[in-house]
Amino acid sequence: MINWAILGPGSIAHHFAEALKKEGESIHAVGARNKEKAEVFAEQFDISHVYEGFQGVFDNPDVHVVYIATPHAFHYETIKEALLHGKHVLAEKAITVNYQQLEELAALAEEKQLILAEAMTIYHMPIFKELQQLIDAGKIGKVQSLSVNFNSIKENVPTNRFFNPDLAGGALLDIGVYALSFVRLFMKEQPSEIISTVTKHETGVDQQAGIILKNEQGQIATITLSFMVESPERATIMGTNGFIDIEKFSRAQKATVCYVEEEKTETIENGETESALRYEVRAMKELIESDVPHVTLPYTKDVMGMMDQLRQQWEIEFDFE
Repeated sequence: MINWAILGPGSIAHHFAEALKKEGESIHAVGARNKEKAEVFAEQFDISHVYEGFQGVFDNPDVHVVYIATPHAFHYETIKEALLHGKHVLAEKAITVNYQQLEELAALAEEKQLILAEAMTIYHMPIFKELQQLIDAGKIGKVQSLSVNFNSIKENVPTNRFFNPDLAGGALLDIGVYALSFVRLFMKEQPSEIISTVTKHETGVDQQAGIILKNEQGQIATITLSFMVESPERATIMGTNGFIDIEKFSRAQKATVCYVEEEKTETIENGETESALRYEVRAMKELIESDVPHVTLPYTKDVMGMMDQLRQQWEIEFDFE
């Protein structure tokens, strides 16, 4: 039995705890800066060990893996302490604020023979595994381009996590990480060329951006991100003989495949949107319990590297970096 601990019992942590329960997993401990909040969470999910702060979780020898659901501005320090105390770590996205932080933590995890992973739904949705098989079989020809739109209107409050630079705010680290993860998953290799433009919020963080990426194989991806408008969350993979259209791509369960030469359309369904976090739990367990390759961490590193390049282009750097 693997004993899990949850740090930061906010909204996403509630959903993750529900996924753990449905998977029959043991939630051994919860830690929060506000102990009363932790106690309410513990009562709801029948958690026996409750801590004010995180140190008690780190010191508990019966905790095997820590799920971190705090704002990403604080992930680096929290992940580092968890790894130093011998805990596997699954951290919400963005896993860190920059590549240097992630590279250091990944090296520490390797040294300690521990698993470090980002809770990125895209890497674990069954539909994408099936689509990768379809693409590898040449069903839509050679993939040449991808298009991703991810837009969500956020309340214009400069102090909230979306716009506050002290909390590493901005659309890129919040929703852009999904778009870039999707692109990296379906590109044959890491983009080597990045062109972009940005609209900044009054606080200095990015609130809208257009991004073009190209790799050495000539594959091109275009991404639009915005906290200023609402639109369908959509991704399209375009090949020489067809294309794949995916709505609500971050937790997709359905895709439409259009075969151009045959003038035929096919709908593919696999997995369930509501089970997205359960797939993350299963993937983390498999990494801990077996010798399967940790294929998602290299993707996570590539995405973090792209986000670093984009913020450099936009001249956005957080004071605490």
